[in-house]
Amino acid sequence: MPKLDAPVLIAGAGPAGLSAAAVLAEAGIEAIVLEAEPDLPLELRASTFHPPTLDMLDRFDATAGLIEQGLIAPAFQYRGREEGLIASFDFGLIEDLTNHPYRVQCEQFKLNQLLASWLAKAGRTEIRFSHPVTAIKQDENGVEVTCAAPDGEVPLAGKYLIGADGARSVVRAALEIAFDGFTWPDNFLVVSTPYAFEDHFEDLDWVNYFADPEEWFFLLRVPGLWRCMFPTRPQEDEADIFDPDRVRARLRRVLDRAGPYEINHTTLYRVHQRVAARYRGGRCFLAGDAAHINNPLGGMGMNGGIHDAVELAETLVEVLGGSGNDSLLDRYEARRRPIALDYVNRLTIRNKRNLETADPAEQAAFRAELKAAKSDREAERAFLKRVSMIQSLEDAAALA
Repeated sequence: MPKLDAPVLIAGAGPAGLSAAAVLAEAGIEAIVLEAEPDLPLELRASTFHPPTLDMLDRFDATAGLIEQGLIAPAFQYRGREEGLIASFDFGLIEDLTNHPYRVQCEQFKLNQLLASWLAKAGRTEIRFSHPVTAIKQDENGVEVTCAAPDGEVPLAGKYLIGADGARSVVRAALEIAFDGFTWPDNFLVVSTPYAFEDHFEDLDWVNYFADPEEWFFLLRVPGLWRCMFPTRPQEDEADIFDPDRVRARLRRVLDRAGPYEINHTTLYRVHQRVAARYRGGRCFLAGDAAHINNPLGGMGMNGGIHDAVELAETLVEVLGGSGNDSLLDRYEARRRPIALDYVNRLTIRNKRNLETADPAEQAAFRAELKAAKSDREAERAFLKRVSMIQSLEDAAALA
């Protein structure tokens, strides 16, 4: 192996990659983050930060920044399009389990900026933009990657490589790891509007799931805007979906009003449910969207990716610091992959089904489940632990 450029190389400067770099930097371990884009990505994408994620990010001064730039959502609710409020849940009931008993609604790119700023001050992490990883080779001593830098190919060497390079992960492909699962036939349309829905729906929270067999929808508030998510039908083409009149017609089905809706942004998402067959290939690891992707109902994708990154980086700290041997790294997959399969994947599929089902028995079962969760304090606490992802972290810690 050539001389090491850094103990850890990280492909991808998104939430997972930068969170891993922050854990390593905090422990005094140098890392090089390799990002394909020329700057930090500014995509809207995820915008929900769950309580345990906020707890994890607090140590990097990121949580305060997210709160400052975002909105605190202490509660969320389920509604029926016709029947109105079904159930509302308040995170205050689990305030003994977290320092942040609420969600924060803030676009994920702001987290990237906050972590990059913290890393620059910490001084142990280099972020190289326009450096997509194109090739990987490894042996028992380390990993070498090749990057397609602006001035030509650049080789880099490290002891370990973290692939946090998204759903189309080059690292996963190079390791020949299958990405098993399926793609939903319906895409998700997200429309951002400054219209004040809270003035017209009584007791609306900042996070609201509306069940309807004809067209469910989701209203989520971020600073200055409501993000409205709708399913599209497989037969709709993109020209029809993005037609301004059709977009406004969808908004009028949320709330019929005489005046036009102002639309600030529209995005169409292809929605997948996939989990990598392995999270480790020798000295290379997958985290975040490179390891698992799911539909966004419940806000578990980005949060789960950050949880991956913290678990993996803390384990690397143990190994690189000498308190654990290389076999300890098998613990990462043993803990995080079952959570993606049995918790995040299953719950997000169920969330979608609960909102869209036309089956009367399934509709009744969904409402009965919510009623049971509200039946007593311990039942509601258990429900809040699941949806906040506190339970998934407890379950993961017990796996190995």
